[in-house]
Amino acid sequence: MTNRKMFFTMLWGAVFRRRSRAMMAVIASLVGAATLFCLASVCVAVPQQMNEEMRAYGANLIVTPASATGKSQGIDTATVRNVTALVGAGHSVKSAAYRYESVRINSAPYTIAGVDVKAVRALNRHWNVTGDWPGSGNVMVGRDVADALGVKVGSRVTIGYRAADASASASSSASAKSDSDESTETAESSAQSTQTTQGEQTTQATENGRVSSDIMDNNGTEFRIAGIVDTGGNEDSIIYATTADVAKLAGSKRGADVVEYSVNAMGDELNDIVNNINRSADKNPNSAVKAQTVTRITSSDTRIIAMLQTLFWIVSLVVLVLTLVGVGTTISSIVSQRRNEIGLRKALGADSRAIGVEFYVESGIYGLIGGLLGTAIGYVLARVLCSTVFGRALGLNWLLCVGSLLLSVAIAVIASIPPVRRATRIDPAIVLREE
Repeated sequence: MTNRKMFFTMLWGAVFRRRSRAMMAVIASLVGAATLFCLASVCVAVPQQMNEEMRAYGANLIVTPASATGKSQGIDTATVRNVTALVGAGHSVKSAAYRYESVRINSAPYTIAGVDVKAVRALNRHWNVTGDWPGSGNVMVGRDVADALGVKVGSRVTIGYRAADASASASSSASAKSDSDESTETAESSAQSTQTTQGEQTTQATENGRVSSDIMDNNGTEFRIAGIVDTGGNEDSIIYATTADVAKLAGSKRGADVVEYSVNAMGDELNDIVNNINRSADKNPNSAVKAQTVTRITSSDTRIIAMLQTLFWIVSLVVLVLTLVGVGTTISSIVSQRRNEIGLRKALGADSRAIGVEFYVESGIYGLIGGLLGTAIGYVLARVLCSTVFGRALGLNWLLCVGSLLLSVAIAVIASIPPVRRATRIDPAIVLREE
């Protein structure tokens, strides 16, 4: 019988003669592999799935005109198309454009937003709307507006447009929309625009040294209130109408003041998109726009994902230690049972290195079997967890499977090092004397 054949014969006998001990080692590896694979699968899948879920709560990126001229003319359709192409390169994206104008209802100033209803509805699925969304001749008002006017669904209001009021609406609304790190700069430009508008209103409010009655003019276009939106945010103070109705009310067509994007990206990936848009705008000043993230959304994504990843590493470390202890204890027990056999083999001339290799291979087999079973169980657990919590199926990550098997084998071998080193130091004379 060759040495190699003898090696595998002894290995086969060592594994299957002591089934109970072998089963304990396999179970220890199985539990570790199942837990780690489940955690790793969830940790890999959750950020992406959570990002998709968070996209239901509105935009995480906004684009506004970068220059004063752009703010008065809005973002034209071609620019919106180019920016959308940049944002959507390799990502799923939803967008909605808003045109803001200042209007008056019962002489009180309000902001009206002209929107593509289908786009805004798809982007802001978290909005709580009582009644219907805007349509031709119908508007949707925010909860604060409805309370201030004392109106309800089905009521009618007369909305008047004043050119003197209009110039402040775009920048102030854009500033209200953004909670980003760059909001200070946006707010400053908004304030400057507001001061200019107030000066224009003061000039236009006097005629021949007398106060004009224009501010008390209640003429306008009558609209029906189709619905009331309640978000708890800035949207509650805005009136929403179709883009066509706002253009007709203002007597002119122009581009959007703000374009909101909900893009399936986060962290550095989202920042790269913002930088690409801003660099592209720098190269083409005629269509300059400024992109910025909505940190109210992105910071929540980052914070939650960071907490989950920290929890994953802590639990993984605990599982690794427990697996090492479990496998190490089982191998120590096996070595103790085979102490006499090891002494006899050394007395017959067996090399300590050969004995150590046999135990390492035996431990690796336990780790491989436990890793295979544990990976399969871990995948089932991760799939059930993702289906229950997120309502989404989880695909099999083959790279993660291979990593789980290799890690299981490595842990089993590493855990066996202390008992195997003790086994190779057994003095055969002492063992034989005890016999």
